[in-house]
Amino acid sequence: MTEARTPVEWLASGAPDPDACRWEWERNPAGIALLPAGRLWDVLILPGRLGYPTLDVLSRVLDQPGPVLVDFGDARMGFFVPPGTAARWLGTGVRTAGRGTWIVVPYPGRSTGGVRWLIPPDGSGTLTDPALLELAMHEAAAGLATDRRDRGVDDG
Repeated sequence: MTEARTPVEWLASGAPDPDACRWEWERNPAGIALLPAGRLWDVLILPGRLGYPTLDVLSRVLDQPGPVLVDFGDARMGFFVPPGTAARWLGTGVRTAGRGTWIVVPYPGRSTGGVRWLIPPDGSGTLTDPALLELAMHEAAAGLATDRRDRGVDDG
């Protein structure tokens, strides 16, 4: 049986020094820390215009998607997926953060002026299945294309 952890404990456990990570979060006025991707999770970064409809699709088919970050102006969304996903991802227009990269992570439950959680981690280690995320992205992209066509926007 897995030991129950708080979201802060789970996130900090991915840091090279979990105690230093928690210390940084508590003392950094911005409420953020840099954490390495590729240990407990990778992050797939979608443009916000695709990310929001993708999250809508995921929310219809999953009780609880994995953690999702959004940046300052809702321009980009980061979906937490299993480690190793970034190295295998081939999707166009999707940035990846995997082994060897670092991401800005806000303290769960605390409001910051920049990056924020749309779906905060629950401490259990729940991540979004990349195959399901890809299917949700395709459905969301098809919906966006239909909306554009219905509005008479010509992409050609």
